This record gives sequence, structure tokens and C-alpha cells, in this order.
Amino acid sequence: MRPFPDDLAQAQQDWSATYRRLAEHPGRTELRRRLHQLSARLYFHPYWQQRRPSPAAWWELRDLGRSHGNPRERLPR
Repeated sequence: MRPFPDDLAQAQQDWSATYRRLAEHPGRTELRRRLHQLSARLYFHPYWQQRRPSPAAWWELRDLGRSHGNPRERLPR
């Protein structure tokens, strides 16, 4: 697994938690706004300026956002 900066990994964890909350409470404007802000923070993070993100890199980052290896939250590869 590649080493991601702590703030990038934290933003992904926050994104995943916000996404789960939005799924539980659809239509919540504040959650949609938060998800949009976090998406922009993830996509435009300085880490990606040095290297173009590959699909594998995005997958690894998303894995960090899933809650502690919960098998129900893992997608089949």
C-alpha cells in the first residue's frame, strides 16, 4: 500500500463517513455540501500534483476511508 499524506487519508475517511450519513438521510443539503467540499479537497490535493492518480491509487485511498476493514463495506475486486 502506498503512503498517503495524513491529511489526504483523513479527508477520504471524512468523505466516506459523510457519504454514509447522506445515504441514511438523503436530501440533507449540509451533507451534500460537505461531500462536495471533501471531493474537491481530495481531487485537488497537492499530493496529486507530483503524480497523476491512477485508478489503483484512488482504490487504495478509498480503502483507507472504509471503516477499519468492515467486510460489508468492501467491494469485490
